[in-house]
Amino acid sequence: SKISVVHCFYFRGGAELLFDGVKKHQVTLPCQPEPWDIRNLLKWIKQNLLKERPELFLQGESVRPGILVLINEADWELMGELDYKLQDQDNVLFISTLHGG
Repeated sequence: SKISVVHCFYFRGGAELLFDGVKKHQVTLPCQPEPWDIRNLLKWIKQNLLKERPELFLQGESVRPGILVLINEADWELMGELDYKLQDQDNVLFISTLHGG
């Protein structure tokens, strides 16, 4: 019996505009047999949180270049990127470094 885990997802630097302007989402992910990783999380975010223009947030199965991802304030590149397994109470921060003109 796996328990659902609670996570906070933050969107900053303009990324929040794709999520109805909401900067913080506290989410309980549904139980699944395998641990949640960032790859599956991004699919879930696309289906459940993303409100518009997914191409500005996602590219293929990852975030598009120019979106910085921090897991508990550490760069996700140090954590295994898409393969990082989410832990209970993880904070994931998505910061857009892209600024349209």
